[in-house]
Amino acid sequence: MNEAGLRELLEAGVHFGHQTRRWNPRMGRYIHGERDGIHIIDLLQTQELLAEASEFGAELARKGGTILFVGTKKQARDAIGELAQRSGMPYVNQRWLGGLLTNFATISKRIDRLHELTELSEGGRLDLLPTKERMARQAELAKLEYNLGGVRDMKRLPQAVFLIDLKTEEIALREAHRLRIPIIALVDTNCDPDPVQYVIPGNDDAIRSCELVIRAVGESIAESADAWRTEEERRRAEEERKRQEEEERKRRAEEERKRAEEAATEAAKQAEAASAAAAAQQGEGAQQPQQGQPQQGQPQQGQPQQQPQRQAQPQPPQQPQPPADQPPATPTPTPAESEVAPAKPAEGSEAK
Repeated sequence: MNEAGLRELLEAGVHFGHQTRRWNPRMGRYIHGERDGIHIIDLLQTQELLAEASEFGAELARKGGTILFVGTKKQARDAIGELAQRSGMPYVNQRWLGGLLTNFATISKRIDRLHELTELSEGGRLDLLPTKERMARQAELAKLEYNLGGVRDMKRLPQAVFLIDLKTEEIALREAHRLRIPIIALVDTNCDPDPVQYVIPGNDDAIRSCELVIRAVGESIAESADAWRTEEERRRAEEERKRQEEEERKRRAEEERKRAEEAATEAAKQAEAASAAAAAQQGEGAQQPQQGQPQQGQPQQGQPQQQPQRQAQPQPPQQPQPPADQPPATPTPTPAESEVAPAKPAEGSEAK
């Protein structure tokens, strides 16, 4: 954390206030004295309150909070933009647009319009429009960039507002106070410190004074914001790793389940095939005779096997062919007719 010492505060002219006739009595507790008609601010209180405000901003940024930097006067404009961009916070350093906080829903639509026109311009599609329409879009883009360029990434209301010069940023002060947003402010002797939660009494008209206060608070916020972003990236990487491990575990469990189902299916098929083979063997065994029992017509053991005698089939006698000049003889009876008469043995056959 960058802490400003008394010497630095003194060299930057933080102790110089406004003329005594222009002071605000409510700032009396922060005034050390008077010199040549000018109030002198107590730098001991300034140093202590600056450290307290820096700690509050750093703690808020460490938790991922958003702090809106506001400083539209010339003395603070450059330092506000630089420190806000370094810390990744929204800022307003050109012109405070009325209703930026109290009417944030409407402002969000204008921010969306800014993003839309920026995409058209960067994509080159803005140049394809007719000349009159292109010039109107470019003018609208320039105006939105001027008013809302610093808050283009602000998606919701900030958790705190850092102001430089309450007189210049009176509208911003009223809006933040109305919404009860904590305010960190550099308060000079001509301002009312009551609406401010974290008062930094000091000179808000000198460039060096404004830069010193902005740098002290802004660098503390930037360091804490960087630490939070690093931790957030590590947390997201850890969540991504856990998610991938969980997906890998689920994938492996699914593969094991599928393999188990395939193994169960294969075992069921094998059991079914074995059952079918056993049923087929039982069917073949039922058709075959039991062992030790002879088949019908098969000789038992110890008995000579008789050869079946083949009975000669009677063959009809061959009749001689009559000569062509003789009349045909009486036809020989067919085997069907010869069943009535006894069959004559064939010539040359032996009677048994």
